Amino acid sequence: MRRFVERFEHFTYIVLIIFLIVLLFFTLVELGWVVFTGLFEESVYRLDSDELFDLLGYFLLVLIGLELLETIKAYLDRGEFHVEVILLVAIIAIARKVILLNTSTAGELIGIALVVIALSGGYYLIRLAGRSRSFLSGRREEP
Repeated sequence: MRRFVERFEHFTYIVLIIFLIVLLFFTLVELGWVVFTGLFEESVYRLDSDELFDLLGYFLLVLIGLELLETIKAYLDRGEFHVEVILLVAIIAIARKVILLNTSTAGELIGIALVVIALSGGYYLIRLAGRSRSFLSGRREEP
């Protein structure tokens, strides 16, 4: 029974990778379309501010997808999740939210600020723990 569950889990991760690749492909196509239409459309400015926000949103969305893909690949290869990569995905996602934020209340801004502080602090502590572990084992960690 355990072997069946492990195979199903492995199959699920492969299907997730395939779906994520398809999603990233279409996001890249959409990003290319927004760039193309923004540059060759008749207007005073090549790209309006709304189009720039769309471009940054798609760009960060592609980065989030690539980081998720890396996380799933690492799990399939080594059977472990890297919390550091997951925190990076969360930081990129909240950065995307901040960039695309049009109007918000003070409560939303405070909440976003607290999430940024918490994620950054967690990322710093995980990096610090990794350095001390490599220092104690005598290995030198690459930057």
